[in-house]
Amino acid sequence: MNRERETSPRLFGTDGVRGEANVELTPELAMRLGWAAVEVLGKSNSRPLLVLGRDTRLSGDMLQAALVAGICSSGGQVELLGVIPTPAVAYLTRRKGADAGVVISASHNPAQDNGIKFFYRDGYKLPDALEAEIERTLREGRTALLPGDAVGRSYPAEGAEEEYLEHLLSVAQPDLAGMRVILDCANGAAYRVAPELLRRLGAAVEAMNARPDGLNINRDCGSTCCLDLQRAVVERGAHLGLAFDGDADRLIAVDEKGSLVDGDHIMAISAIRLKERGGLKGNAVVTTVMSNLGFHRAMRREGIEVHQTAVGDRYVLERMLQDGYNLGGEQSGHVIFLDHATTGDGLVTALMLLEAVREAGEPLSSLASVVRKVPQILINVRVKDKDSWEERPRLASALREWEERLGDEGRVLLRPSGTEPVLRVMVEALDRETAERAARELATLVEEELA
Repeated sequence: MNRERETSPRLFGTDGVRGEANVELTPELAMRLGWAAVEVLGKSNSRPLLVLGRDTRLSGDMLQAALVAGICSSGGQVELLGVIPTPAVAYLTRRKGADAGVVISASHNPAQDNGIKFFYRDGYKLPDALEAEIERTLREGRTALLPGDAVGRSYPAEGAEEEYLEHLLSVAQPDLAGMRVILDCANGAAYRVAPELLRRLGAAVEAMNARPDGLNINRDCGSTCCLDLQRAVVERGAHLGLAFDGDADRLIAVDEKGSLVDGDHIMAISAIRLKERGGLKGNAVVTTVMSNLGFHRAMRREGIEVHQTAVGDRYVLERMLQDGYNLGGEQSGHVIFLDHATTGDGLVTALMLLEAVREAGEPLSSLASVVRKVPQILINVRVKDKDSWEERPRLASALREWEERLGDEGRVLLRPSGTEPVLRVMVEALDRETAERAARELATLVEEELA
């Protein structure tokens, strides 16, 4: 195996190893990740156990076969969970006493992409140091293949989905009798478990985009595209709608009027409810720099502190663990209820939101009204080099000019995506026209400089 140069780009991004399947994320790379993971994560066990789940992408079978081959060739054992939400893998890793959990998924990305991410034995995503060690091991080719009588084996898990359902029902059991709920399952990992969960709680459930074919995951559906769900909720007189992403670690809701209820709304509703119960640790919520100014204003009115991090749920979680907070998340709907889960869990979030609605005896629109959103415009620009924008004087100058013009009544944020060759341009202002003009000007400049 040829060693890769130290100058090679990092494999691990903000959410594992991602790339276009069979182009950037190849079976060879998946197999080598399996070798390296056993070497690093299985040091305390001569027969380390890894549990492995995946979403519904066509490339999932291919990458699973390669990853399992790498793990087994180094003596590891693999329990195959099948198609199951990412947070279920995190939960089952800890419940089964596994040395690590592995997920094959690219979350909200399109079907041609895929990813591999690891959970440690405690159910949390791997610390940066362990990811770096796996990457060094892989690049240096230190892992030796075992002889044929010493390799590991893989086997299908029994009842993994039911174990996860039982866990969810232990978190909360709101009585949903008489409630009509429409689910958008994104043709992803929650297509079976989400409808089953709500039916057990008594809801009348209609599931949309619950027929995955390997290619339709996240295609014009799910938490990143809620238009069909918004129409369906209104047309069918549903109480609310719930949209998951491809691996079901995110949730975006739709109220009875067809309006979006995003992660900022959900965190605000949850923070207020927890504070009223005396359960909001540190009287604070952790969010990223993408949260809307309207969210910050709502939390100030309620006397709740907001702590900000860089974009990425791993950074939110790090701050929560560091300072002892139990609620945090992202505007995108990745919400972490640390009393119940070690990572963002779209189904736990759904349960918390449904319980809040039932307890309040009010429609979701009423609860969500606590956050009055400031117009926010986000433009994603595909670029060749997403990390070099700060080195462009024209861009830096334009950014300063808009920051001065907006002052305290808005803000501008340019940031590279953690998973795609994209630079995100985000502008907030009290009036939409100003926000749109600023975002368009900056996006055009980004294209001129970096595309």
